[in-house]
Amino acid sequence: MKSLFTDHPASVGESYFEHMGQALSFAGPLFVASLACLVHAVFPFLCVKTGSRAVTRLHQRMVTQRDRRPDPASQHGTLAAKDA
Repeated sequence: MKSLFTDHPASVGESYFEHMGQALSFAGPLFVASLACLVHAVFPFLCVKTGSRAVTRLHQRMVTQRDRRPDPASQHGTLAAKDA
């Protein structure tokens, strides 16, 4: 049962609580962006780029962090699934 909570965080080089913090740090901006998109749906002249800017920022952050961390598979001397 424990592995349900720890396998994915470990696969990206994080503990359960580190992963929770990262996921929550994305949830807030995504929530605000979704509200901006709802406003934009009704009033297309408002929040014209708010949602797309938020997604771009979050994507940059996720990719930058992923590139900064060592590949967990390489730490154990195995090939990552995508490299096999």
